Amino acid sequence: MNTLISKYNIAAPRYTSYPTVPLWEEEQWSVTGWLDTVRIAMNESSAAGLSLYIHLPYCESLCTYCGCNTRITKNHAVERPYIEAVLKEWQMYKEVIGKAPHIREIHLGGGTPTFFSPENLEMLMNGLLDGATLASETSFSFEGHPANTSYSHLKVLYEAGFRRISLGIQDFDPVVQEIINRRQSYEQVKKVTDDARSLGYTSVNYDLIYGLPLQKLQSIQDTVEKVITLMPDRIAFYSYAHVPWVKPGQRRFTEADLPQDDEKRALYEKGREMFLNKGYYDIGMDHFSLKSDSLYKASKNHTLHRNFMGYTDQYTQLSIALGVSSISDSWYGFAQNVKHVELYLDMVNKGSFPLLKGHILTDQDLVFRKHILQLMCKGFTDCDWLKQEFQEVRQRLNPLEDDGLVEVEGSRVQVTETGRAFLRNVCMAFDMRLWQKKPESQLFSKAI
Repeated sequence: MNTLISKYNIAAPRYTSYPTVPLWEEEQWSVTGWLDTVRIAMNESSAAGLSLYIHLPYCESLCTYCGCNTRITKNHAVERPYIEAVLKEWQMYKEVIGKAPHIREIHLGGGTPTFFSPENLEMLMNGLLDGATLASETSFSFEGHPANTSYSHLKVLYEAGFRRISLGIQDFDPVVQEIINRRQSYEQVKKVTDDARSLGYTSVNYDLIYGLPLQKLQSIQDTVEKVITLMPDRIAFYSYAHVPWVKPGQRRFTEADLPQDDEKRALYEKGREMFLNKGYYDIGMDHFSLKSDSLYKASKNHTLHRNFMGYTDQYTQLSIALGVSSISDSWYGFAQNVKHVELYLDMVNKGSFPLLKGHILTDQDLVFRKHILQLMCKGFTDCDWLKQEFQEVRQRLNPLEDDGLVEVEGSRVQVTETGRAFLRNVCMAFDMRLWQKKPESQLFSKAI
């Protein structure tokens, strides 16, 4: 395993989309073309319903490990104008859709959604649901900071239909918390978890990160021991993505402070071992769940899906993302909003879609998107080796097959148990955009 880690710990996409954002063909994209794909998606899947992602960017302090688009402020007067803009953007999309939207999934991400007051979150939800119909089985979830998620937050969102909450913990070690500027106690996490469950939330997720600066094996062990006493329904155990050229806040520490290669992988293996021993199931790509959770059931039923938020048990063809920097997906196209709050507010208030860039998928993109999703969500895919592009894929799979990461039998490519740890590398073999462009600069974080 150590030799494999050394060989395959290269810069690799996380494949929350295909093509990945840095490889979009922006010059072939237009707002008009994007909206056409929204209409197509609605016509093809209106009965199934759509997903809404709302990016709420504000945080009171900067977590230096964070790679998300955030705005740091203690001025809570920013809340209402931002929500009003989000609702105006949603109204523009509703006019494009041309009929009452049928909503299946809503996720509030950030930033820190619980930066917003319960009253303003209630206003947001009332506006989003106004004039909409709901699917028979909805999935509403939000991200909360354990240090500021109140009982009132939980209650207001529960009454709006939310049943899932994700708490960002990362690490309980005070040394690690100090350098990443992210502080919450075990007692705070326990209180939010207990309050959520007492209200009726059916799925509680904890986000943990391995590979953080100054993180040691003992700190991972102590953190996981605390986590499993609370038995969250899901756990996302992410690899820290060190991209200081994108997120300058990460320059508070250097690579010398980070666990490397074998040391970093040992952190993951220790956490994984402890999760499995406590009855969690390894979904793949750093996600674990109890067998009572719908994520496990989706994995077993081969209905798992992967999008910009990671793994989900829901799939909708159309995912509309509202708010600064958020990314929408119609299956046939992607569109990303502008990244600066002031520009976002200005464009929306002038009646313009606040779009920055996007990508319209080619026929080849659609083929390889399907294969990468199959590998990510099912662990296998079937290929037509007679086609030229698949012959190139086959050549790139040869060394992975020799190293025992995949098994190829007939048309089937199966990720092995060993290969699950190198899933990003396996998917790279199918990434035609990456191989065609061969970027000279580093665009992605390390695979492991």
